[in-house]
Amino acid sequence: MTAELGDPRFDELRRRFEKWYPAEGADHAQLCVYHDGVRVLDLNVGPVDRVQVVRSASKGILAVLAAVLHDRGVVDLDAPIAELWPEFATRGKARISTRLVLTHQAGLPVIDDPVTPTEALRWDPVVERLARQSPRWEPGTKHGYHDLTYGWLVGEVLRRATGRSVGELVRRELAEPLGLDMWIGTPLGGLRRIGTLRKVPGTAARAQPPPAVCTDLAFAVFGNPDLGPLENTMEFLMAEVPAANGVTDARSLARLFAATMGEIDGVRLLSPGGLADAVRERVAGPDEVVGWFRRYGSGFMLPDPTRPMGGVDTASFGHYGRGVALVFAEPVTRLSMAFVTTTETVHLGTDPVSSELASTALACAAE
Repeated sequence: MTAELGDPRFDELRRRFEKWYPAEGADHAQLCVYHDGVRVLDLNVGPVDRVQVVRSASKGILAVLAAVLHDRGVVDLDAPIAELWPEFATRGKARISTRLVLTHQAGLPVIDDPVTPTEALRWDPVVERLARQSPRWEPGTKHGYHDLTYGWLVGEVLRRATGRSVGELVRRELAEPLGLDMWIGTPLGGLRRIGTLRKVPGTAARAQPPPAVCTDLAFAVFGNPDLGPLENTMEFLMAEVPAANGVTDARSLARLFAATMGEIDGVRLLSPGGLADAVRERVAGPDEVVGWFRRYGSGFMLPDPTRPMGGVDTASFGHYGRGVALVFAEPVTRLSMAFVTTTETVHLGTDPVSSELASTALACAAE
């Protein structure tokens, strides 16, 4: 294990991490914590310079980006998407806002027409299909996890508002100002640093949701397209799939979320009002896709019984990446934490590793 620093107030968190990831273990894992704008814990098992795909924690990156551009007046998340994307106005979608996509209320969790993996990596074939189809429910009346469509829909709005792709916006607006190792669409030079994701034997395939979510809608959402087999390929890593193929490390994720709450080396991403707007609870209740109770802000997961982050009663906001990542911030304690691992474990309920680390981090910060 390597560690650049460790505040003694977080020694218990260090011990919990070492319990799950001993120094002699073969698994790669990273844990980073910022408190009051200072990096207080930075732990690593495996190559120090490794980055990895963080799956749906990529949605957390995109949520920060959307909030930043909204806060600056570059894009209005509450305006109809069709104002920027006229082709989107067909079949009952004229009044759908970007906010409804961020809150998983747009009724577009799945692409109705079959999409090949090759088409999914080319961008235009996917967004053109989404512009043509009808919502699965009246927008704004229900919420259901927009697993991959979240990224393409929000990404297309931001592209039309700025003239830049999501990958370029992440680089210019987030990664460069804060000095992050973070990409959506990894450049050729970054590929050598990416750790290979691997499943623990017996875990479920991506296209097969766990029993609690085995509905026709869930199978359609998670299976069209099924990009799981491509996760470790150069084609997938270099494409822009904003909801699922962010590549980064724990240090960059924790730093990014710390900068939403306060200044980090002269950079603050969101005003206090912009942060409050982004993390305010917008929906809470049974998710039409995954079946479980879910709470969402504007693109951020909020704590719930199966995805508790720092605890169900905390002000945490962030995002999970299935089986491999968690990033969250908690404004009351002024803490942000990121945990990533290249070894996937799937839990039907609460993930014991990330939940223990997150709750311990907040307990240490509160002392």
